[in-house]
Amino acid sequence: MEMRNRINLELRNRAPEEVTQLVLDNCRCDNGEIEGLNDTFKKLELLSMINVDLRSLARLPNLNKLRKLELANNRISGGLEVLAEKCPNLTHLNLSGNKIKDLSALEALQNLKNLKSLDLFNCEITTLEDYRESIFELLQQITYLNGFDQEDNEAPDSGSEDDEDGDEDDEEEDEAGPFEGYEEEEEEEEDEDEDEAGSELGEGEEEVGLSYLMREEIQDEEDDDDYVEEGEEEEDEGEGEEKEEEEEEESVRGEKRKRDAEDDGEEEDD
Repeated sequence: MEMRNRINLELRNRAPEEVTQLVLDNCRCDNGEIEGLNDTFKKLELLSMINVDLRSLARLPNLNKLRKLELANNRISGGLEVLAEKCPNLTHLNLSGNKIKDLSALEALQNLKNLKSLDLFNCEITTLEDYRESIFELLQQITYLNGFDQEDNEAPDSGSEDDEDGDEDDEEEDEAGPFEGYEEEEEEEEDEDEDEAGSELGEGEEEVGLSYLMREEIQDEEDDDDYVEEGEEEEDEGEGEEKEEEEEEESVRGEKRKRDAEDDGEEEDD
């Protein structure tokens, strides 16, 4: 994406004079120069143009309130004198990964009286012997070089400043309103939540129905067992009654035979 188009995108329907932070990292810079950025960004405090193939700062507009400038991973080799003219209140400058080869390229930074932190990681100048001592001597106003002071004490965490900047961004975004499609994403998330809830409810109903059927089946089996036991008991009772009747009949027949035998004995005596 071209830098001019990226700037329009980052504005988010805001006026340039309302913007305090502008991040243009990884966009395309035609002819290695800044384009689309002008003096209307009066309140800009942070500008980031990392990896945009920038070679010159000649078109940098007047940004009197700018405090942080991120220019890492570009092709800048000089022309830094424009910074003191256009950004006199700069406190943090990141030139890591550029074509800075010697101290002469940094001499122009002496005019940045408020500069406190300078980053030169992966620049050719860092291969020079005692380059840190030389830079601290050249730029006596700076406190930190590549994140450390002259006694190798690390720079304090700048999180508090970032939080303040972040709060300002949040306020600006609230005023500008949500991004396009934000409400649609929220509605889609709500629909997904409802679908999940419905799915869980359906599973619960299915489990309840399954449990009910299983209980019914078990109850039916118990009823069948009771029925079989009752039938067997009735059969046993019937057999017992038949046996008693047979025994009674046999007893009656025995008595009858006994009486017949006695009668026959009496007739013979006569």
